[in-house]
Amino acid sequence: MFGRVSVLRGTTLLLVFAVSAAIVFYFFVDGTRTRRPASDELLGVLRPEPKGLTQFSLIDQEGRPFELERFSGNWSLVFFGYTFCPDICPTTMATLVSVFSQLAAQQVEMDRLQVFFVSVDPARDTPEVLRGYMHYFGKNFTGVTGEKVQLDNFARQFGAGYLIEPERAPGEYLVSHTSSIFLVGPNRRLLAHFSPPHDSTTIAEQFRQIKTLYQ
Repeated sequence: MFGRVSVLRGTTLLLVFAVSAAIVFYFFVDGTRTRRPASDELLGVLRPEPKGLTQFSLIDQEGRPFELERFSGNWSLVFFGYTFCPDICPTTMATLVSVFSQLAAQQVEMDRLQVFFVSVDPARDTPEVLRGYMHYFGKNFTGVTGEKVQLDNFARQFGAGYLIEPERAPGEYLVSHTSSIFLVGPNRRLLAHFSPPHDSTTIAEQFRQIKTLYQ
């Protein structure tokens, strides 16, 4: 009898938790009421609670200040990498280009969607190098760099880690880094992350659904 009561009590608590979670996602995504609850698919992508970003000080590929205000009023996809990356970075950037193409084909508003490629290799990725690299991806793509202390502060806000590996030759080294793509909403809050392996069709559809939650 005691065992059955414990199981029933546990089941009841799980049911209450599930209902409460649905209510939270329904009414308080990014602190505002949404029109519909998040789907099961999005629950695996959205953060349990949106995280407001705090001020930072970096520079973009043009040498201009890159600060918190750059996220205001726009949807932003953020990816941490480096231009000398042999595989993950170019593949992920190509995926993001495909995401833009698919969203454009679906007539999703694109003017307020931007991509920030944040280099975790400031020694080699100068603004000039980043500007040349971003040229291959389109006007919505911006390269970002800065001093290591500021980069570390910014990366920690996303839970994005990286490690500069030992040199194999003078100036030749790899950088291990987080390969997730992060989504920041127009209210400068970190909302979601897309884990690898990345599929452009999946990301485009999940972004469309998340965007709908905030309309």
